[in-house]
Amino acid sequence: MNAMHILRTIAYALVITGAVVWGLVGFFNYNIIAAMFGDASLLSRIIYSLVGIAGVFMLATTEQEECYCDCSDTSYHD
Repeated sequence: MNAMHILRTIAYALVITGAVVWGLVGFFNYNIIAAMFGDASLLSRIIYSLVGIAGVFMLATTEQEECYCDCSDTSYHD
């Protein structure tokens, strides 16, 4: 495994973790990070920062998918 693959795997895990945390906040108004490490503690802020950096990293390193269809063909629209 190369370094980029390892970084993307770590970033992917952090982004999924962030999604779960925000899902808990949205659905149940429960912040598991604040419950585990304290509200606005240094460790909580570090975790939130790492998740944010991971999201930006994933966004910056994700290649756009190529369109294999004829996108100019609109004949299927009514």
